[in-house]
Amino acid sequence: MAPTLYDEKPEVGDLIEIFRGSYQHWAVYIGDGFVVHLAPPSEVPGAGANSMMSVFCEKAVVKREELWDVVGTHQWQINNGLDKKYEPRSAHVIAREARSVVGQELPYCVFRGNCEHFATELRYGKAESRQARKAGEYVMAAGVATVVGLGFVALAGALFGGGKKEKDNKQ
Repeated sequence: MAPTLYDEKPEVGDLIEIFRGSYQHWAVYIGDGFVVHLAPPSEVPGAGANSMMSVFCEKAVVKREELWDVVGTHQWQINNGLDKKYEPRSAHVIAREARSVVGQELPYCVFRGNCEHFATELRYGKAESRQARKAGEYVMAAGVATVVGLGFVALAGALFGGGKKEKDNKQ
């Protein structure tokens, strides 16, 4: 049995965060030991680095599986961290809507429609992914750093590289 970070039992409608190493997988607890989650083809408990292939997926399937089958050997926790920001919907509504989409193939995008977006939309009626936002901020910062770095290279070239041309033109 995989360890939890806290000694809590999930209740219907709770969001389950599963730590897969470089990312977190999200599911919604629907009772009787089952969760519903959006699973790209590479999302299996033992996938390890292969699960990062979900970055390239365009479709994922909504699955109803036992919590322990989804968790595998990874740590997990109940994470209803957006409860301070959004009002959770009733447990009955969350579970009913989760069950109603099981088996459906949905669009999948790491930045706009991942498993965390799916789970938060079921709980709050709003799709949000804090890990996608953080990844987007990282990508944006890396892009800005690249542009700034290229700007410095261009500036250095203009300041220090032009002298040789002037010297060649004078000869």
